[in-house]
Amino acid sequence: MEQAKDIIKKRHEKARSLKETGVELYPNDFFVSHTVRDILSLIDADSDQIRPEAPIFSAAGRIMAINRFGKSAFIRLRDRTGQLQSYIRQDEVGSESYALFKQLDVGDFIGLVGGMFQTKTGEWTLLANEIKLLSKSLRPLPEKFHGLRDPEKRFRQRYLDLIMNPEIRDVFLKRSLLIKTIRQFLIDRDYLEVETPMMQPIPGGAEARPFKTYHNALDMDLYLRIAPELYLKRLVTGGFERVFEINRNFRNEGISTQHNPEFTMLEFYQAYATFEDLMDLTEEMVKRSAAAVCGDVKVEYQGDIIDFNGPWRRLILEDALSSIGGVPPEFLQDREKLEAFATDNGISLTSVETGRSVGIGKLMTKIFDVLVEPKLQQPTFITGYPVEVSPLSRRNKENPNITDRFELFIAGREIANGFSELNDPVDQRDRFLQQLKNKSEESDETLMFDEDYIHALEYGMPPTAGEGVGIDRLAMLLTNSASIREVILFPHMRPVDKY
Repeated sequence: MEQAKDIIKKRHEKARSLKETGVELYPNDFFVSHTVRDILSLIDADSDQIRPEAPIFSAAGRIMAINRFGKSAFIRLRDRTGQLQSYIRQDEVGSESYALFKQLDVGDFIGLVGGMFQTKTGEWTLLANEIKLLSKSLRPLPEKFHGLRDPEKRFRQRYLDLIMNPEIRDVFLKRSLLIKTIRQFLIDRDYLEVETPMMQPIPGGAEARPFKTYHNALDMDLYLRIAPELYLKRLVTGGFERVFEINRNFRNEGISTQHNPEFTMLEFYQAYATFEDLMDLTEEMVKRSAAAVCGDVKVEYQGDIIDFNGPWRRLILEDALSSIGGVPPEFLQDREKLEAFATDNGISLTSVETGRSVGIGKLMTKIFDVLVEPKLQQPTFITGYPVEVSPLSRRNKENPNITDRFELFIAGREIANGFSELNDPVDQRDRFLQQLKNKSEESDETLMFDEDYIHALEYGMPPTAGEGVGIDRLAMLLTNSASIREVILFPHMRPVDKY
């Protein structure tokens, strides 16, 4: 710690000295003609024509290493596209510029102008004839050998993480490509990208604890959205028959390797489609995303190979409970036997909030979460969810106790949730009211009924299917990241007094 303080003190002294001699520490007038990638691409294309004297390149970036040799030095310059070696020689840049260079440190941003040559080892190198300080770094970068490895510090100081760990930069480049691929996939299928409110008077579309705020001018409470679902379905009612939103959601709940209070979801809705149509579409979309991001539809994740090549397995919830979870089929409709099975397997039969016993539908999903979900490594659609746990889903025509709904599981976790939408306003009202009744018995939270959404349904919403996909979790799979914090640039963490 004391050593770091000494380095910082010396850098501040250098900065003052440079400023006193008329050097601008943070100018903004340097012209960049080529990125590192541009330069290296031109060399690969026509290396015979490259000479130190022509063509001339101007490049800029952060100094990542300096090796000094008297009146010359080799440096490593990094920009957003890569890293380039440069040779700084006093007789090339002049005594004044070289005196400036001697005051520079690893971490400083500089601009260089010069031509390219090959060293004796064959490495293409920029021979600088001009050098300009663009931004003075007053703090030292982490020591190169150990780098920045402490996860807590990496997440709190993501800017250092990105500087020191190139593999982390790659994670977020892949995440960006994932979102770009999904967006284009849907646009190509005539989906319209829209934006819905992030502050809502009534939080809806999911069962979750919201964040609450207050709007002074309107004199009203507002909630950060837990889902955009009810607004997107209003748009379907209004005539936008295919809509999607890549959205930020907020849920005031726990934090884990798979949960962050602020997260990214894709939600999309398609009129005149069923949940089965969306299973087909999802399979194609995720497979295409894997190919774009990873270059293959077979992807390694935490030591296992996930094969996105279809067709993906499809199982009914009750069948999965029996064949994978070990629940005897005759127990599934016998509340007493199912409770005994859950108790024998250490599964809670009560609501977390009140200790009251849950319904049989929720009990089945509790058993599923513990005994089945972790075993679903390869892409698997689970269908046939009970009405009790699917308040917005259309009832199945043959069996009204279940819904036309699926959840997608990969690597032992939920990735997507979709269903044929309930567009019967009478049924939807009854289910909302029942949900409010159940919730009011379970907790002391204030619960609200979205009357305007029912009004929208009463004007008529076409038969529709909709789905939500967890972008963060999908990014985890495609970047081999064990924690959601690895794929969110600035995950939420408890504050600390000092770095």
